[in-house]
Amino acid sequence: MSTTRIVIGCDHAAVALKDEIVKELRGSGQQVEDVGTFTGDSVDYPDFAAMVAGLIRSGTADLGIVMCGTGIGVSIAANKLPGIRAALCHDVTTARLARQHNDSNILCMGGRVLGSAVALDIVRTWLSTPFEGGRHLRRIRKIEAIESQACAPEEKGR
Repeated sequence: MSTTRIVIGCDHAAVALKDEIVKELRGSGQQVEDVGTFTGDSVDYPDFAAMVAGLIRSGTADLGIVMCGTGIGVSIAANKLPGIRAALCHDVTTARLARQHNDSNILCMGGRVLGSAVALDIVRTWLSTPFEGGRHLRRIRKIEAIESQACAPEEKGR
């Protein structure tokens, strides 16, 4: 059985929460790459969202977790990359459904809006929930078609 490769990153607003999550995941035997940030010094969340999303796209990691103050900024930034389905989750229900129905590959959370116990429950739920497939796969394919169309080079002669 192979271990899921998880990459995690955050801005300054979520360092303490990230560190707790990394400790928990490594303690449970998960392979975790922590790409920072590592201090409370102000940094820009799009840099870390893009780094995590890029590692997912390249196949270096299987799943990612990104955090900023609210989780909103990192979810917007991560979702700019094709193939990324970053889901902002505030509870275990949204975490479960993000995996079950949307096959999300990045979990987004807010370090200033979630306590560590809730965040850890969200992470555990998100990681342990499989994608259902079926009708949901059809919808994922439609998202991929939208990405392909949006990312296609401009047609010549238009």
